[in-house]
Amino acid sequence: VSYGSKILPVRVLGTCGGYSSDIADGIAWAAGVQVTGVPTNTNPARVINLSLVGQASCPSVLQIAINTARSLGTVVVAAAGNDAADVSTTFPANCNGVIAVAATDSVGSRASFSNYGSLVSLAAPGVSILSTTNLGSTAPIGEGYALDSGTSYAAPLVSGAAALMLSANSVLIPDDI
Repeated sequence: VSYGSKILPVRVLGTCGGYSSDIADGIAWAAGVQVTGVPTNTNPARVINLSLVGQASCPSVLQIAINTARSLGTVVVAAAGNDAADVSTTFPANCNGVIAVAATDSVGSRASFSNYGSLVSLAAPGVSILSTTNLGSTAPIGEGYALDSGTSYAAPLVSGAAALMLSANSVLIPDDI
């Protein structure tokens, strides 16, 4: 979506999940904040994509990290969730200051699974999206491609559009995006 943009992968969850504090540390580190026990990020992200979902109100530790990232000029984009429910029950999409992204289908309607509601900022394609995958079913065996669906596929498209906007005008702040 944003040719020439660089990707900074940050793993905040393991195969068994993780904690809101792990996500908060990942957001802070990606935005350029020093996190104890982790080398300094010398290339802070201007856009953070959060293709992950929890069922609760926005945890305070996460809101603090999002506020900090935004104060440093970083845009935060979050997947709305795939429960066909109001996004107000899903974090980080229900946190203040994020761009919450729902999914649309091939005709531009809300995807049947996509969360919805007044906290959704916008929607992007999220049905039958071609993505990278590992071809193994129980263990990694090789790289490949597959079609998949979800707001976790819609949110990166919005993140890419935000990066494209920043590449055209680097002085934009999160509220401008």
